[in-house]
Amino acid sequence: MSEMRPEFDLLIKNVSVVRPQKEGLLQADIAVKDGRIVKVAPGIDAGTAAQVFDGKQRLAFPGLVDAHMHTGIYGPLAQDARSESLAAAQGGVTSSLNYMRTGGYYMERGGPYAEVYPEVLAQSDGNFWVDYAYHLAPLDRTHISEIDSLIDDFGVTSFKIFMFYGGYGLHGASNSQREFLMIGEDEKYDIAHFEFVMRGVHRAMLRRPQLRDSISLSLHCELADILNAYTKMVQGGAKTTDLDTYLTGDTHDPACVDCGPLTGLRAYSAARPPHSEGLAITIAAYLANETNCANINLLHLTSRKAVEAALTMAKAFPHVDFRREVTIAHLCLDYDTKVGHLAKVNPPIRSRDDVEFLWEALLEGKLDWVCSDHACCRLEDKIGKGGKDDIFVAKSGFGGTEFLLPALITEGRPRGLSWNRIAELTSWNPARRFGLKAKGDIAPGFDADIALVDPTRSFMASSKASDSDQGYSVFEGTEMSASVASTFLRGRLIYDQGKPVGQPSGRYLHRPYA
Repeated sequence: MSEMRPEFDLLIKNVSVVRPQKEGLLQADIAVKDGRIVKVAPGIDAGTAAQVFDGKQRLAFPGLVDAHMHTGIYGPLAQDARSESLAAAQGGVTSSLNYMRTGGYYMERGGPYAEVYPEVLAQSDGNFWVDYAYHLAPLDRTHISEIDSLIDDFGVTSFKIFMFYGGYGLHGASNSQREFLMIGEDEKYDIAHFEFVMRGVHRAMLRRPQLRDSISLSLHCELADILNAYTKMVQGGAKTTDLDTYLTGDTHDPACVDCGPLTGLRAYSAARPPHSEGLAITIAAYLANETNCANINLLHLTSRKAVEAALTMAKAFPHVDFRREVTIAHLCLDYDTKVGHLAKVNPPIRSRDDVEFLWEALLEGKLDWVCSDHACCRLEDKIGKGGKDDIFVAKSGFGGTEFLLPALITEGRPRGLSWNRIAELTSWNPARRFGLKAKGDIAPGFDADIALVDPTRSFMASSKASDSDQGYSVFEGTEMSASVASTFLRGRLIYDQGKPVGQPSGRYLHRPYA
Protein backbone atom coordinates (compact mmCIF):
# COMPACT_ATOMS: atom_id res chain seq x y z
CA MET A 1 0.00 0.00 0.00
CA SER A 2 1.52 3.38 -1.08
CA GLU A 3 2.13 6.13 1.44
CA MET A 4 -0.27 9.04 1.47
CA ARG A 5 1.08 12.28 0.07
CA PRO A 6 1.63 14.95 2.76
CA GLU A 7 -1.04 17.62 2.92
CA PHE A 8 1.49 20.39 2.16
CA ASP A 9 4.62 20.53 -0.01
CA LEU A 10 6.32 23.10 2.22
CA LEU A 11 5.74 24.50 5.67
CA ILE A 12 7.58 27.66 6.71
CA LYS A 13 7.38 27.74 10.49
CA ASN A 14 7.98 30.38 13.11
CA VAL A 15 7.70 33.65 11.19
CA SER A 16 6.16 37.06 11.74
CA VAL A 17 3.94 37.55 8.71
CA VAL A 18 3.91 41.07 7.23
CA ARG A 19 0.71 41.65 5.27
CA PRO A 20 -0.18 44.75 3.25
CA GLN A 21 -3.36 46.61 4.17
CA LYS A 22 -3.20 45.19 7.68
CA GLU A 23 -1.85 46.44 10.97
CA GLY A 24 0.84 44.69 12.96
CA LEU A 25 2.49 41.31 12.55
CA LEU A 26 0.96 37.83 12.66
CA GLN A 27 2.98 35.12 14.41
CA ALA A 28 2.23 32.14 12.21
CA ASP A 29 3.34 29.33 9.94
CA ILE A 30 2.87 29.36 6.16
CA ALA A 31 1.73 26.22 4.35
CA VAL A 32 2.36 25.82 0.63
CA LYS A 33 1.01 23.38 -1.95
CA ASP A 34 1.63 23.37 -5.71
CA GLY A 35 3.41 26.72 -5.51
CA ARG A 36 0.54 28.54 -3.80
CA ILE A 37 -0.09 29.52 -0.20
CA VAL A 38 -2.93 27.43 1.18
CA LYS A 39 -2.87 28.22 4.90
CA VAL A 40 -1.45 30.88 7.23
CA ALA A 41 -1.94 30.08 10.89
CA PRO A 42 -0.01 29.48 14.11
CA GLY A 43 0.92 25.98 15.16
CA ILE A 44 0.51 24.05 11.92
CA ASP A 45 1.68 20.47 12.48
CA ALA A 46 5.11 19.89 10.94
CA GLY A 47 4.09 16.32 10.16
CA THR A 48 1.62 17.54 7.53
CA ALA A 49 4.36 18.81 5.19
CA ALA A 50 6.88 17.12 2.93
CA GLN A 51 9.43 19.82 3.75
CA VAL A 52 9.72 22.06 6.78
CA PHE A 53 11.72 25.30 6.85
CA ASP A 54 12.43 27.02 10.15
CA GLY A 55 11.87 30.77 9.73
CA LYS A 56 13.60 31.51 13.04
CA GLN A 57 11.15 34.29 13.95
CA ARG A 58 12.12 36.36 10.94
CA LEU A 59 9.77 38.74 9.18
CA ALA A 60 7.95 37.13 6.25
CA PHE A 61 7.30 39.73 3.54
CA PRO A 62 5.42 39.01 0.33
CA GLY A 63 8.06 38.69 -2.39
CA LEU A 64 8.88 42.09 -3.79
CA VAL A 65 7.43 43.19 -7.12
CA ASP A 66 10.16 45.47 -8.46
CA ALA A 67 7.99 47.46 -10.85
CA HIS A 68 10.79 49.29 -12.63
CA MET A 69 13.86 47.48 -13.89
CA HIS A 70 15.87 47.48 -17.11
CA THR A 71 17.35 44.18 -18.25
CA GLY A 72 19.61 44.05 -21.28
CA ILE A 73 20.16 47.80 -21.64
CA TYR A 74 23.96 47.81 -21.34
CA GLY A 75 24.74 44.14 -21.84
CA PRO A 76 23.42 41.10 -23.74
CA LEU A 77 19.87 40.38 -22.60
CA ALA A 78 20.40 36.70 -21.78
CA GLN A 79 23.52 37.46 -19.71
CA ASP A 80 21.93 40.44 -17.98
CA ALA A 81 18.77 38.50 -17.19
CA ARG A 82 20.73 35.82 -15.38
CA SER A 83 23.04 38.04 -13.32
CA GLU A 84 20.64 40.86 -12.48
CA SER A 85 17.68 38.64 -11.64
CA LEU A 86 19.99 36.83 -9.23
CA ALA A 87 20.66 40.20 -7.59
CA ALA A 88 16.89 40.67 -7.45
CA ALA A 89 16.44 37.32 -5.71
CA GLN A 90 19.19 38.29 -3.27
CA GLY A 91 17.09 41.30 -2.26
CA GLY A 92 13.81 39.42 -1.83
CA VAL A 93 12.42 40.40 -5.24
CA THR A 94 10.35 37.62 -6.82
CA SER A 95 8.74 39.52 -9.73
CA SER A 96 10.89 41.66 -12.03
CA LEU A 97 9.02 44.08 -14.32
CA ASN A 98 11.37 45.37 -16.99
CA TYR A 99 11.08 48.30 -19.38
CA MET A 100 12.02 47.32 -22.92
CA ARG A 101 11.99 49.04 -26.30
CA THR A 102 13.46 48.83 -29.75
CA GLY A 103 16.22 51.18 -30.89
CA GLY A 104 19.69 51.88 -29.53
CA TYR A 105 20.85 49.80 -26.57
CA TYR A 106 18.55 46.91 -25.61
CA MET A 107 18.01 44.84 -28.78
CA GLU A 108 19.89 47.33 -31.03
CA ARG A 109 17.28 47.08 -33.75
CA GLY A 110 14.11 48.72 -34.91
CA GLY A 111 11.04 47.16 -36.43
CA PRO A 112 7.67 45.86 -35.24
CA TYR A 113 7.30 44.15 -31.89
CA ALA A 114 5.79 41.17 -33.71
CA GLU A 115 9.37 40.48 -34.85
CA VAL A 116 11.37 41.84 -31.92
CA TYR A 117 9.42 40.70 -28.86
CA PRO A 118 9.59 36.94 -29.55
CA GLU A 119 13.35 37.36 -29.63
CA VAL A 120 13.21 39.17 -26.27
CA LEU A 121 11.25 36.28 -24.80
CA ALA A 122 13.57 33.67 -26.32
CA GLN A 123 16.63 35.31 -24.77
CA SER A 124 14.83 35.61 -21.43
CA ASP A 125 13.64 32.02 -21.24
CA GLY A 126 15.59 29.98 -18.69
CA ASN A 127 17.72 32.89 -17.54
CA PHE A 128 15.60 34.62 -14.90
CA TRP A 129 15.92 33.56 -11.27
CA VAL A 130 12.61 35.33 -10.54
CA ASP A 131 9.32 35.65 -12.39
CA TYR A 132 9.41 38.40 -14.98
CA ALA A 133 7.40 40.56 -17.35
CA TYR A 134 8.04 43.47 -19.69
CA HIS A 135 6.60 46.95 -20.18
CA LEU A 136 6.96 48.02 -23.83
CA ALA A 137 7.46 51.46 -25.39
CA PRO A 138 5.61 52.23 -28.65
CA LEU A 139 8.14 54.31 -30.61
CA ASP A 140 6.32 54.62 -33.94
CA ARG A 141 2.93 54.19 -35.55
CA THR A 142 3.46 50.49 -36.18
CA HIS A 143 4.05 49.94 -32.48
CA ILE A 144 0.83 51.80 -31.64
CA SER A 145 -1.08 49.55 -34.02
CA GLU A 146 0.38 46.53 -32.22
CA ILE A 147 -0.93 47.43 -28.74
CA ASP A 148 -3.97 45.15 -29.09
CA SER A 149 -1.95 42.15 -30.27
CA LEU A 150 0.69 42.68 -27.58
CA ILE A 151 -2.06 42.45 -24.96
CA ASP A 152 -3.86 39.47 -26.51
CA ASP A 153 -0.94 37.41 -27.77
CA PHE A 154 1.81 38.20 -25.28
CA GLY A 155 0.05 39.38 -22.11
CA VAL A 156 1.78 42.78 -22.17
CA THR A 157 -0.59 45.16 -20.42
CA SER A 158 1.71 48.09 -19.58
CA PHE A 159 3.34 50.54 -21.95
CA LYS A 160 5.75 53.46 -21.68
CA ILE A 161 6.53 56.89 -23.09
CA PHE A 162 9.99 58.47 -22.66
CA MET A 163 8.94 62.11 -23.04
CA PHE A 164 12.45 63.52 -23.58
CA TYR A 165 13.67 61.01 -26.17
CA GLY A 166 12.54 62.91 -29.26
CA GLY A 167 14.97 65.80 -28.78
CA TYR A 168 17.50 64.88 -26.10
CA GLY A 169 19.83 61.91 -25.68
CA LEU A 170 19.99 59.14 -23.13
CA HIS A 171 23.07 60.61 -21.45
CA GLY A 172 22.93 64.28 -22.50
CA ALA A 173 22.08 66.56 -25.40
CA SER A 174 21.88 64.84 -28.79
CA ASN A 175 21.19 65.76 -32.41
CA SER A 176 20.64 62.19 -33.61
CA GLN A 177 17.60 60.94 -31.78
CA ARG A 178 15.84 59.51 -34.84
CA GLU A 179 18.88 57.32 -35.50
CA PHE A 180 19.01 56.37 -31.81
CA LEU A 181 15.33 55.42 -31.77
CA MET A 182 15.69 53.67 -35.16
CA ILE A 183 12.43 55.06 -36.49
CA GLY A 184 11.62 56.07 -40.06
CA GLU A 185 12.14 59.48 -41.64
CA ASP A 186 8.38 60.02 -41.66
CA GLU A 187 8.10 59.42 -37.90
CA LYS A 188 8.41 61.96 -35.09
CA TYR A 189 8.72 61.06 -31.43
CA ASP A 190 6.98 64.14 -30.07
CA ILE A 191 3.96 65.30 -28.09
CA ALA A 192 1.61 64.37 -30.94
CA HIS A 193 3.04 60.85 -30.88
CA PHE A 194 2.46 60.69 -27.12
CA GLU A 195 -1.17 61.62 -27.71
CA PHE A 196 -1.58 58.85 -30.27
CA VAL A 197 0.00 56.31 -27.89
CA MET A 198 -2.55 57.32 -25.26
CA ARG A 199 -5.37 56.94 -27.76
CA GLY A 200 -4.10 53.49 -28.65
CA VAL A 201 -3.99 52.42 -25.00
CA HIS A 202 -7.47 53.89 -24.42
CA ARG A 203 -8.89 51.95 -27.38
CA ALA A 204 -7.36 48.76 -26.01
CA MET A 205 -9.04 49.37 -22.66
CA LEU A 206 -12.43 50.00 -24.31
CA ARG A 207 -12.16 46.75 -26.27
CA ARG A 208 -11.26 44.74 -23.16
CA PRO A 209 -13.35 46.01 -20.25
CA GLN A 210 -12.49 42.90 -18.26
CA LEU A 211 -8.80 43.88 -18.41
CA ARG A 212 -9.31 47.59 -17.88
CA ASP A 213 -7.71 47.74 -14.44
CA SER A 214 -4.61 45.85 -15.64
CA ILE A 215 -3.84 48.05 -18.64
CA SER A 216 -1.79 51.20 -17.98
CA LEU A 217 0.61 53.68 -19.49
CA SER A 218 3.80 54.84 -17.76
CA LEU A 219 5.62 58.09 -18.46
CA HIS A 220 9.15 59.29 -17.92
CA CYS A 221 8.35 62.98 -17.50
CA GLU A 222 11.03 65.40 -18.67
CA LEU A 223 10.82 67.83 -21.61
CA ALA A 224 13.60 67.89 -24.18
CA ASP A 225 13.29 71.64 -24.90
CA ILE A 226 13.99 72.52 -21.27
CA LEU A 227 16.77 69.94 -20.97
CA ASN A 228 18.54 71.21 -24.08
CA ALA A 229 18.40 74.84 -22.98
CA TYR A 230 19.67 74.19 -19.47
CA THR A 231 22.30 71.69 -20.60
CA LYS A 232 23.71 74.37 -22.90
CA MET A 233 23.84 76.80 -20.00
CA VAL A 234 25.51 74.35 -17.62
CA GLN A 235 28.01 73.05 -20.14
CA GLY A 236 28.76 76.64 -21.04
CA GLY A 237 30.03 77.22 -17.52
CA ALA A 238 26.94 78.60 -15.77
CA LYS A 239 27.44 79.03 -12.03
CA THR A 240 25.01 78.31 -9.24
CA THR A 241 24.48 82.06 -8.84
CA ASP A 242 23.78 82.48 -12.55
CA LEU A 243 21.06 79.84 -12.54
CA ASP A 244 19.55 81.05 -9.26
CA THR A 245 19.37 84.57 -10.62
CA TYR A 246 17.86 83.34 -13.87
CA LEU A 247 15.26 81.21 -12.10
CA THR A 248 14.29 83.44 -9.19
CA GLY A 249 15.58 86.92 -9.90
CA ASP A 250 17.58 86.85 -6.67
CA THR A 251 21.03 88.40 -6.63
CA HIS A 252 23.97 86.99 -4.74
CA ASP A 253 27.12 88.17 -3.11
CA PRO A 254 29.77 88.24 -5.87
CA ALA A 255 32.35 87.27 -3.26
CA CYS A 256 30.64 83.90 -2.69
CA VAL A 257 33.37 81.26 -2.43
CA ASP A 258 31.08 78.31 -3.23
CA CYS A 259 29.54 79.64 -6.41
CA GLY A 260 31.86 78.39 -9.14
CA PRO A 261 30.80 76.54 -12.30
CA LEU A 262 28.58 73.55 -11.61
CA THR A 263 30.15 70.10 -11.79
CA GLY A 264 29.20 66.49 -11.13
CA LEU A 265 25.72 65.49 -10.06
CA ARG A 266 24.84 69.10 -9.20
CA ALA A 267 25.56 70.04 -12.81
CA TYR A 268 23.47 67.16 -14.15
CA SER A 269 20.55 68.08 -11.91
CA ALA A 270 20.76 71.70 -13.06
CA ALA A 271 20.90 70.58 -16.70
CA ARG A 272 17.70 68.57 -16.21
CA PRO A 273 15.93 70.91 -13.75
CA PRO A 274 12.97 69.83 -11.60
CA HIS A 275 10.55 72.19 -13.32
CA SER A 276 11.09 70.18 -16.51
CA GLU A 277 9.55 67.24 -14.67
CA GLY A 278 6.67 69.37 -13.46
CA LEU A 279 5.95 70.79 -16.90
CA ALA A 280 6.10 67.36 -18.54
CA ILE A 281 3.72 65.94 -15.92
CA THR A 282 1.28 68.76 -16.62
CA ILE A 283 1.35 68.13 -20.38
CA ALA A 284 1.05 64.36 -19.91
CA ALA A 285 -1.89 64.78 -17.55
CA TYR A 286 -3.75 67.06 -19.96
CA LEU A 287 -3.18 64.57 -22.78
CA ALA A 288 -4.46 61.76 -20.57
CA ASN A 289 -7.60 63.78 -19.95
CA GLU A 290 -7.98 64.64 -23.65
CA THR A 291 -7.60 61.01 -24.74
CA ASN A 292 -9.51 59.39 -21.83
CA CYS A 293 -6.42 57.32 -21.09
CA ALA A 294 -7.47 56.52 -17.53
CA ASN A 295 -4.56 54.59 -15.97
CA ILE A 296 -1.39 56.69 -15.88
CA ASN A 297 1.83 55.91 -13.99
CA LEU A 298 4.16 58.85 -13.33
CA LEU A 299 7.56 57.25 -13.01
CA HIS A 300 10.50 57.97 -10.69
CA LEU A 301 9.43 61.35 -9.32
CA THR A 302 12.54 63.07 -7.97
CA SER A 303 11.60 66.46 -6.60
CA ARG A 304 9.15 68.66 -4.76
CA LYS A 305 8.17 70.29 -8.06
CA ALA A 306 7.48 66.92 -9.69
CA VAL A 307 5.37 65.60 -6.81
CA GLU A 308 3.43 68.84 -6.42
CA ALA A 309 2.69 68.90 -10.15
CA ALA A 310 1.52 65.29 -9.99
CA LEU A 311 -0.80 66.00 -7.05
CA THR A 312 -2.15 69.12 -8.73
CA MET A 313 -2.96 67.17 -11.90
CA ALA A 314 -4.70 64.46 -9.88
CA LYS A 315 -7.01 67.15 -8.47
CA ALA A 316 -7.54 68.73 -11.88
CA PHE A 317 -8.44 65.43 -13.54
CA PRO A 318 -9.92 63.19 -10.83
CA HIS A 319 -11.26 60.70 -13.37
CA VAL A 320 -7.67 59.79 -14.38
CA ASP A 321 -6.19 57.14 -12.08
CA PHE A 322 -2.69 58.51 -11.56
CA ARG A 323 -0.11 56.42 -9.72
CA ARG A 324 3.10 58.01 -8.48
CA GLU A 325 6.38 56.12 -8.32
CA VAL A 326 9.62 56.83 -6.47
CA THR A 327 12.92 54.95 -6.57
CA ILE A 328 14.96 53.86 -3.59
CA ALA A 329 17.96 55.82 -4.93
CA HIS A 330 16.03 59.09 -5.03
CA LEU A 331 14.91 58.41 -1.46
CA CYS A 332 18.44 57.74 -0.22
CA LEU A 333 20.90 59.80 -2.26
CA ASP A 334 21.36 63.51 -2.87
CA TYR A 335 23.61 65.17 -5.41
CA ASP A 336 26.44 65.52 -2.89
CA THR A 337 26.76 61.75 -2.44
CA LYS A 338 30.34 60.50 -2.25
CA VAL A 339 29.84 58.04 -5.13
CA GLY A 340 29.66 61.01 -7.50
CA HIS A 341 29.33 60.24 -11.21
CA LEU A 342 28.41 56.63 -10.47
CA ALA A 343 24.99 57.91 -9.36
CA LYS A 344 24.17 59.57 -12.69
CA VAL A 345 20.62 58.61 -13.63
CA ASN A 346 17.57 59.98 -15.44
CA PRO A 347 15.88 61.97 -13.97
CA PRO A 348 18.84 63.11 -11.88
CA ILE A 349 19.62 62.67 -8.22
CA ARG A 350 18.44 65.91 -6.56
CA SER A 351 19.11 68.07 -3.51
CA ARG A 352 18.76 66.93 0.10
CA ASP A 353 15.70 69.19 0.39
CA ASP A 354 14.06 67.25 -2.44
CA VAL A 355 14.97 63.94 -0.80
CA GLU A 356 13.32 64.99 2.44
CA PHE A 357 10.21 66.17 0.58
CA LEU A 358 9.94 62.76 -1.14
CA TRP A 359 9.96 61.13 2.29
CA GLU A 360 7.24 63.48 3.51
CA ALA A 361 5.10 62.59 0.50
CA LEU A 362 5.76 58.87 0.96
CA LEU A 363 4.84 58.92 4.65
CA GLU A 364 1.67 60.89 3.87
CA GLY A 365 0.54 58.21 1.40
CA LYS A 366 1.02 60.39 -1.68
CA LEU A 367 3.43 58.01 -3.45
CA ASP A 368 2.25 54.56 -4.50
CA TRP A 369 5.26 52.29 -4.77
CA VAL A 370 9.02 52.18 -4.35
CA CYS A 371 11.16 50.49 -6.99
CA SER A 372 14.81 50.19 -7.94
CA ASP A 373 14.95 51.40 -11.58
CA HIS A 374 17.73 48.81 -11.74
CA ALA A 375 19.83 49.17 -14.89
CA CYS A 376 23.13 47.34 -14.60
CA CYS A 377 25.79 49.63 -16.09
CA ARG A 378 29.19 48.04 -15.57
CA LEU A 379 32.01 50.29 -14.44
CA GLU A 380 33.86 50.23 -17.76
CA ASP A 381 30.62 51.29 -19.51
CA LYS A 382 29.55 53.77 -16.84
CA ILE A 383 32.60 55.97 -16.86
CA GLY A 384 34.07 55.40 -20.30
CA LYS A 385 36.65 57.74 -21.70
CA GLY A 386 36.58 60.99 -19.74
CA GLY A 387 33.56 60.06 -17.65
CA LYS A 388 35.37 60.57 -14.37
CA ASP A 389 35.82 64.24 -15.16
CA ASP A 390 32.72 65.03 -17.23
CA ILE A 391 29.29 64.09 -15.91
CA PHE A 392 27.87 64.40 -19.43
CA VAL A 393 30.18 61.66 -20.71
CA ALA A 394 29.26 59.16 -17.99
CA LYS A 395 26.34 56.88 -18.84
CA SER A 396 22.98 57.07 -17.10
CA GLY A 397 21.60 54.43 -14.79
CA PHE A 398 22.78 51.94 -12.19
CA GLY A 399 21.65 48.86 -10.32
CA GLY A 400 20.23 48.49 -6.84
CA THR A 401 17.41 45.95 -6.76
CA GLU A 402 19.39 43.84 -4.29
CA PHE A 403 19.34 46.70 -1.75
CA LEU A 404 15.78 47.91 -2.34
CA LEU A 405 14.16 46.32 0.71
CA PRO A 406 17.10 46.71 3.14
CA ALA A 407 17.50 50.38 2.21
CA LEU A 408 13.79 51.12 2.53
CA ILE A 409 13.76 49.50 5.97
CA THR A 410 16.95 51.32 6.99
CA GLU A 411 15.73 54.77 5.96
CA GLY A 412 12.01 54.27 6.45
CA ARG A 413 11.63 52.61 9.84
CA PRO A 414 13.25 55.45 11.83
CA ARG A 415 10.92 57.86 10.02
CA GLY A 416 7.86 55.91 11.10
CA LEU A 417 7.24 53.71 8.05
CA SER A 418 5.41 50.60 9.24
CA TRP A 419 6.24 47.05 8.20
CA ASN A 420 2.81 46.73 6.60
CA ARG A 421 3.23 49.92 4.61
CA ILE A 422 6.61 48.67 3.36
CA ALA A 423 4.85 45.53 2.06
CA GLU A 424 2.28 47.71 0.27
CA LEU A 425 4.93 49.92 -1.33
CA THR A 426 7.16 47.11 -2.53
CA SER A 427 4.68 44.37 -3.38
CA TRP A 428 0.91 44.84 -3.08
CA ASN A 429 0.54 48.18 -4.88
CA PRO A 430 2.67 47.41 -7.96
CA ALA A 431 1.19 43.92 -8.23
CA ARG A 432 -2.34 45.33 -8.31
CA ARG A 433 -1.45 48.02 -10.84
CA PHE A 434 0.34 45.77 -13.28
CA GLY A 435 -2.08 42.85 -13.44
CA LEU A 436 -0.33 40.41 -11.09
CA LYS A 437 -3.38 39.27 -9.14
CA ALA A 438 -1.63 36.25 -7.64
CA LYS A 439 1.28 38.31 -6.32
CA GLY A 440 1.71 40.78 -3.49
CA ASP A 441 0.35 39.19 -0.30
CA ILE A 442 0.85 36.27 2.06
CA ALA A 443 -2.61 34.73 2.08
CA PRO A 444 -4.33 31.60 0.73
CA GLY A 445 -4.52 31.61 -3.06
CA PHE A 446 -1.45 33.77 -3.64
CA ASP A 447 1.81 32.53 -5.11
CA ALA A 448 4.16 31.42 -2.36
CA ASP A 449 6.58 34.27 -3.07
CA ILE A 450 8.14 35.08 0.28
CA ALA A 451 11.14 37.09 1.49
CA LEU A 452 12.36 36.30 4.99
CA VAL A 453 13.98 39.34 6.57
CA ASP A 454 16.20 39.47 9.64
CA PRO A 455 15.61 42.95 11.12
CA THR A 456 18.44 42.48 13.63
CA ARG A 457 21.21 41.61 11.19
CA SER A 458 22.90 44.69 9.75
CA PHE A 459 25.43 44.71 6.93
CA MET A 460 27.49 47.14 4.89
CA ALA A 461 26.25 47.61 1.33
CA SER A 462 28.98 47.27 -1.27
CA SER A 463 29.68 45.83 -4.68
CA LYS A 464 31.27 42.83 -2.96
CA ALA A 465 28.02 42.23 -1.09
CA SER A 466 26.05 42.17 -4.37
CA ASP A 467 25.37 39.41 -6.89
CA SER A 468 24.96 41.99 -9.65
CA ASP A 469 27.64 42.03 -12.36
CA GLN A 470 27.85 45.82 -12.11
CA GLY A 471 31.06 45.98 -10.07
CA TYR A 472 30.11 49.00 -7.92
CA SER A 473 27.15 50.18 -5.90
CA VAL A 474 25.70 53.66 -5.37
CA PHE A 475 24.96 52.46 -1.82
CA GLU A 476 28.64 51.65 -1.21
CA GLY A 477 29.50 52.04 2.48
CA THR A 478 25.91 52.43 3.66
CA GLU A 479 25.10 50.39 6.75
CA MET A 480 21.83 48.57 6.19
CA SER A 481 19.90 47.77 9.36
CA ALA A 482 18.19 44.62 8.04
CA SER A 483 19.07 41.69 5.77
CA VAL A 484 17.12 39.45 3.44
CA ALA A 485 17.93 35.95 4.71
CA SER A 486 15.91 33.74 2.34
CA THR A 487 13.81 34.14 -0.79
CA PHE A 488 11.11 31.72 -1.96
CA LEU A 489 9.61 31.77 -5.45
CA ARG A 490 6.31 29.90 -5.75
CA GLY A 491 7.29 27.81 -2.73
CA ARG A 492 10.79 27.01 -3.95
CA LEU A 493 13.84 28.29 -2.06
CA ILE A 494 15.92 30.22 -4.62
CA TYR A 495 18.24 32.24 -2.38
CA ASP A 496 19.42 31.49 1.15
CA GLN A 497 22.03 32.95 3.48
CA GLY A 498 23.94 34.79 0.76
CA LYS A 499 23.88 32.07 -1.88
CA PRO A 500 21.62 31.05 -4.78
CA VAL A 501 19.88 27.71 -4.53
CA GLY A 502 19.43 25.49 -7.59
CA GLN A 503 19.06 26.97 -11.06
CA PRO A 504 17.01 29.83 -12.54
CA SER A 505 13.32 28.92 -12.52
CA GLY A 506 11.59 32.24 -13.18
CA ARG A 507 8.50 32.19 -15.39
CA TYR A 508 7.21 34.73 -17.86
CA LEU A 509 4.17 36.50 -16.43
CA HIS A 510 1.51 36.63 -19.14
CA ARG A 511 -0.76 39.30 -17.72
CA PRO A 512 -3.22 39.53 -16.20
CA TYR A 513 -1.69 36.81 -14.05
CA ALA A 514 -4.37 35.37 -11.79
